[in-house]
Amino acid sequence: SEVVDRVYKEYMGDAESPAQVRDGLLDAIGDVFFVISSVEVARYHRDAGNPVYFYEFQHRPSSVEGVVPAFVKADHGDEIAFVFGKPFLAGDV
Repeated sequence: SEVVDRVYKEYMGDAESPAQVRDGLLDAIGDVFFVISSVEVARYHRDAGNPVYFYEFQHRPSSVEGVVPAFVKADHGDEIAFVFGKPFLAGDV
C-alpha cells in the first residue's frame, strides 16, 4: 500500500548497511512509543489554552561512555540531570 511504502521510505530510505537499518528501526520505534503520544498530549494541552513547549534532547552524556552503545544519542530521561543541574555540581554525586 502507499502508506506502507511512505513509512518504509521515511525510516529506511536507502539503507545499505545493517547499522542504517538499525537506526531506521530505532527511529520508528521511538516515534511509535514516545513521539506520537507526546504530540497527542501536547495538542490536548494546547487545545485547552495552555502554552506548550516541545523539545528533542539529543546530547549524549559523557557518563554513558563504555556503558551505552555509541549509536545511542540520548536515552529517555537523560535530560533530567541537565535540566536540574547535575553537570554543574562539583565533586562526587
